[in-house]
Amino acid sequence: MDLPAATPRAAIIFAHPLPTQGGTMHTKVVFQSAKALTRIGCAVLRFNFRGVGRSTGTWDEGRGEMGDYRAAIDFMAAQYPDVELWAAGFSFGSYIATTVGADDDRICALVAVAPPVDRYEFASVKLSSKPKFIVHGERDELISLRAVREFYAQLHEPKELVIIDRANHLFDGQASEVGDALEELLADYSCKTL
Repeated sequence: MDLPAATPRAAIIFAHPLPTQGGTMHTKVVFQSAKALTRIGCAVLRFNFRGVGRSTGTWDEGRGEMGDYRAAIDFMAAQYPDVELWAAGFSFGSYIATTVGADDDRICALVAVAPPVDRYEFASVKLSSKPKFIVHGERDELISLRAVREFYAQLHEPKELVIIDRANHLFDGQASEVGDALEELLADYSCKTL
């Protein structure tokens, strides 16, 4: 877990990309994002989905991974009972995080980095009135910027979209820019201000 120096202003559960494609909690974008969110006073839990690293279990095509994410929310809610909980993830992890987060009353903000909007439904996210923050690469070769803009247009307010210039899906050489974008987007954010 990545912790700020003082009592956190938010506790964030950050999910990693697709396990079957090598995604782990150590993926550069996840690491840089957690580091940036810690700088703005948040506690961030990065964890491995089932079957990744030293986690037990096996890939479950998203179903079990949603259960893993729910368990991570339970953990952070117990650790920080009086702190805002935000759901965040990168790629496949953003699908899991925002879908579970949209349906969990304890989560008050949804953060998606490179959401695979043309591969998964995101139905709960489209219906949610919770604040949504999206960061996407301009040159994402897997999930087109056009598809993300169409998805973004379907979302209820409040919402914000940040495009990282020249970035591909993995933000190769630009992972720290994702962290910078999240830091700027969320530095003064609180669910209580809505």
